[in-house]
Amino acid sequence: MKNKVIITVATTGGYTTKEHNPNVPLTPVEIADEVYKCYQAGAAIAHIHVRDETGNPTMDFEKFKETVELIRSKCDIVINITTSGGTGFNDDERMKPFVELLPEIASYDCGTMNWQHTTVFENNPMFLEKLGKKMQEVNVKPEIEVFDPGMLYNALYYAKKGILKEPLHFQFVLGAPGGIAATVENLVYLKSLLPENATWSAFGIGKESTPILMTTLALGGHVRVGMEDNSYLFKGQLAESNVDFVERSKTLIKELGKEPATPEEARAILGLTKKV
Repeated sequence: MKNKVIITVATTGGYTTKEHNPNVPLTPVEIADEVYKCYQAGAAIAHIHVRDETGNPTMDFEKFKETVELIRSKCDIVINITTSGGTGFNDDERMKPFVELLPEIASYDCGTMNWQHTTVFENNPMFLEKLGKKMQEVNVKPEIEVFDPGMLYNALYYAKKGILKEPLHFQFVLGAPGGIAATVENLVYLKSLLPENATWSAFGIGKESTPILMTTLALGGHVRVGMEDNSYLFKGQLAESNVDFVERSKTLIKELGKEPATPEEARAILGLTKKV
């Protein structure tokens, strides 16, 4: 599996609006259709956020249920549900979607940060312990999202305590205001901190997404792409679809003599149990 690269598509997120890019999918039907097209293009994992009727981020269970059921009716892409659809949601709201819908993966944001320099994205120790234990209980693998190096060290601490089960899987997030900047040097540094048996992926937000994508591939990591993180395919050119990002990453992967992983191969690489 060393020549296989997992492409995660993050179609929607909690920030991008139709004003940023009119092509961003927001409804369950739009998201599911977009995920299916990305699956056909080569994405192995779909990272799922949902929106309410006005387009705002939400952790509404029924929206997740509809979206996930639609995706599962179309294809067997690996489902990765967010536990942080925005700020201000309580613990139960953040956990219910993965507890009830049982995706293979769910996000585990391993620390609190000053989000966008305007509000607090809270992931306090009590929540992180509760979250890690519940993920083990229902057999959902944490995708440990790292916005700064301290979050990686938090994850290593929780692994020693048994809150997180090894081998760990990390998602490096570079370029979020309030987090580590999206530079090649920072990505190389983050990778140097990884435990030997970990798997990892990375992405950059906004204009630095392409350099981080290329560096991640050069360093042997897996990749995440999509409109959650960037509205533009090239400078001044809005992406027409999330498929554009998947196709570009697939081209770069093949240029390196590697291949995009299928969903089944992604499950094998990450040690996942396929959910019905």
